[in-house]
Amino acid sequence: MWIFDLETQKFLAVNKAAVSLYGYKRTEFRQLRLADILGEEDARRLAKEMSTSGMPASLWRHRTKAGRLIEVETAVHEIRYDGGRAGLAVLMDVTDRRRLEEQLRQAQKMEAVGMLAGGVAHDFNNLLTIITGYGQLIFSNLPTDDPNRHSAEQIVKAGERAAALTRQLLAFSRRQVLQPKVLDLNMLVKALSTMLQRLIGEDIELRLVLTNDLGRVNADPGQLEQVLMNLVVNARDAMPQGGTLTVETANVNLDEDYARSHLALKAGPRVMLAVSDTGYGMDESTRARLFEPFFTTKTPGKGTGLGLSTVFGIIKQSGGGLDVASEPGQGTTVRVYLPSINQPVVTEDEVVHSASSPGTETILLVEDDEMVRTLVRETLQREGYKLLDASEPLEARRIADNYKGSIQLLITDVVMPKISGGALAKQIVGQRPETKVLYMSGYTDTTIIKSGLEQENSAFLQKPFTPHALAQKVRDVLEGDGRTQGARK
Repeated sequence: MWIFDLETQKFLAVNKAAVSLYGYKRTEFRQLRLADILGEEDARRLAKEMSTSGMPASLWRHRTKAGRLIEVETAVHEIRYDGGRAGLAVLMDVTDRRRLEEQLRQAQKMEAVGMLAGGVAHDFNNLLTIITGYGQLIFSNLPTDDPNRHSAEQIVKAGERAAALTRQLLAFSRRQVLQPKVLDLNMLVKALSTMLQRLIGEDIELRLVLTNDLGRVNADPGQLEQVLMNLVVNARDAMPQGGTLTVETANVNLDEDYARSHLALKAGPRVMLAVSDTGYGMDESTRARLFEPFFTTKTPGKGTGLGLSTVFGIIKQSGGGLDVASEPGQGTTVRVYLPSINQPVVTEDEVVHSASSPGTETILLVEDDEMVRTLVRETLQREGYKLLDASEPLEARRIADNYKGSIQLLITDVVMPKISGGALAKQIVGQRPETKVLYMSGYTDTTIIKSGLEQENSAFLQKPFTPHALAQKVRDVLEGDGRTQGARK
């Protein structure tokens, strides 16, 4: 609480809580005017509102003795004090509450945009599957001297670039399928260090500050590589005249106070991956939009605005959080926090695939998009497989119930009307335990996919895919090693 002279705006008295919040002693307060804490403009606004309405606006920004800006809610009333007119101000520090409210609004906005992005990616991936699929079929069947071969090749390349864009949208919207493994982030950073140095150029110094005995994380290694490269590229672009780029790892323990002030973070042991630059930094308005898709401060043609939004989606889907520290002219540090786990690192021998052998098995295909279904059917029939196809799950059930022979593989879209691909697979495999399952989708409900991939003999193929990738994936699944080898192109 304050008491101040309405004419001179000098402080007359303050209570113990005001001393603690603002950092001034009582004797120091008596030497100050409202303008010393409010600023001249806000002090004039306060005097004007007191003289006209008697009830000034409730929210103000004050500056403490240490220079920290705080937001306070106030209630001001005119009183008689020591024989004269005075103002009594009752104040509440709402800085943390306002910050959390803003973080919540930002999180809700990002979630809404993510849902939109995921829906766009779903529909677009179906179209891209058709475009790249038929484009590759045409390209593969044209003689090398055919003048149309170059045109078909450009169609395929454009489709691949569009597929990369939709993968970023899926990463942002947290609707991609991750294949997590227990990882040592130090090993990942060291493995990428040579490529990162080439990526940033000779005028930027790359420094690695890696903590010994770093905790393990459970994450998709390919996605974490994308996170690191996206952060490094943004740091590089912030230093056009050169500078120092630092990649750091550390074991940290986020306390409750820190977690409360950062809505997206949770308290507990975390493994930190930080990327810092000595570039031009960001102002408050830029930081507020940092993870929005398609928002970029780069010149036209220099960036899509999806780099940091992709980072945001991958880390959130991996159970982690982010923190960004940046000021104009002071550089930027992006810290990624992933849950620390006490498990040994998983290493797998690389699987070498030979060319796909001709197929003889029977496959039940379920896909509600007619053009995608036709492409898959034609591709696999060319490979020698016998195809039974259905446009929706109930039709697929009838086919499975009435077919007398063996069905070696079920290929099903994930999201379909009435019954999901996961539920359909569970029903069919319950009747035909020998049937293996290959899910495919351009947009995934992660709970459906997770439960589906936990089933034995199941695998996943991300749309869009090419006929070659489809044929290889089908062969992998039928031969028993399709779970660990994803196909993305």
